[in-house]
Amino acid sequence: MNIKKLNVDGEGLNRFFGPLEARIMDLLWSSEGMSIKEVQSILNQNNPISINAVTTVMNRLLSKGHLSKVLIGTGRTQASRFSTVQSKEQFLSDQTKAVSQGLIQEYGSLVVSHMIDALEDVDQELIAKLESKLSEIKKRNKK
Repeated sequence: MNIKKLNVDGEGLNRFFGPLEARIMDLLWSSEGMSIKEVQSILNQNNPISINAVTTVMNRLLSKGHLSKVLIGTGRTQASRFSTVQSKEQFLSDQTKAVSQGLIQEYGSLVVSHMIDALEDVDQELIAKLESKLSEIKKRNKK
């Protein structure tokens, strides 16, 4: 489930989601699942927000495939419990991989050049991982 639009000006989860979507996903990633009312109650502590807004956004996240929903209880006490379909780490890994691959496929050497330039600002451990991966690729290509 790849994100359809990337907000290059956003930071963190706001690159992949709208502000309310990002806040809701963060809440659900830090829980075992919540009802709409529970999510609204937590969000309401910082800024007033209507239950309708939270319902709309959570149902949109459900239809996009980011959330799953389970019905709990029966009759008048029945409620929906929402949870994420993948961990935050897996989501970020999948999305950054898709973005990276897309950029490399479309802009190739230009993107690689910019990534190499960005390495000046990273720690040595990341550079060591890159060198190791490049060695693996070179060995495979020699065969």
